[in-house]
Amino acid sequence: MRIAGLFHYPVKSLRGLAVDELTLEARGPRHDREWMVVDSNGRFLTQRTTPRMASLTARLRNGQLELSDDLGAVLLVEPTSTSSRDVTVWRDTVTATDCGDAAATWLTARLGQPCRLVRMPDSTIRPVDPKYSPRPDAHTTFADAYPVLLTNAASLDDLNTNLPAPLGMERFRANVVISGAPAWAEDEWRAVTLGSITFDLVKPCARCVVITTDQRTGEQPNGSAPLSTLARLRTLQPFGAIFGQNAVHRSTGTLRVGDELHVVTTQPRPSYRALEQ
Repeated sequence: MRIAGLFHYPVKSLRGLAVDELTLEARGPRHDREWMVVDSNGRFLTQRTTPRMASLTARLRNGQLELSDDLGAVLLVEPTSTSSRDVTVWRDTVTATDCGDAAATWLTARLGQPCRLVRMPDSTIRPVDPKYSPRPDAHTTFADAYPVLLTNAASLDDLNTNLPAPLGMERFRANVVISGAPAWAEDEWRAVTLGSITFDLVKPCARCVVITTDQRTGEQPNGSAPLSTLARLRTLQPFGAIFGQNAVHRSTGTLRVGDELHVVTTQPRPSYRALEQ
């Protein structure tokens, strides 16, 4: 078993980028979900309500954030200003730095609603949910809740046998994709080592409408089928339809495509709706 793919998302809910390596810092992969788009009330925007976010790309160019769309328009985001504001992601309200009017205007024009881009400064600490955190000091960026999301290529292969059209793994917005493991084996893992870094797998990843969204176009070509099928096959109470595992790393370091995975500890296989029918 080994890492088959690594993915990076500088701006929460914009298009992901495949990379050869990920450097893990205290709060997760370097620059991953370090930026976020917020509405006029400072509340986070995602593809759940704004699917066209998938049509925009964010990447780091010589340490500066670059935004682009599929028509070739590019914006280099201004260096972080000193203007701070409180923003909300799920139930957490944290202090962020506003990225300026140029970024706000660029994003507003493409997303069709007033919005601004913010960045999480190093001084902001957003703890992992204490109900699932493996230690009190674990924290993360603007990710939904945890520093790293791990998925299994064989699980997607199995899911695709039940869908009218196969999905790519980009729909699931993972950081780490594993190959060589049996389908759904990840749901039994409690701790794994990837390369030299050990991870606690703390909570199954509950899925939403985002997996119905094409990550190139922002459209939903298969309607609700991807999510409704997953819910029929892999519902786990109290989480709902699950795919993948949320993970918290025990140390910093670098992950590389090809790094081996070793299972450290396991748990009994959960009881899914499909297995109970």
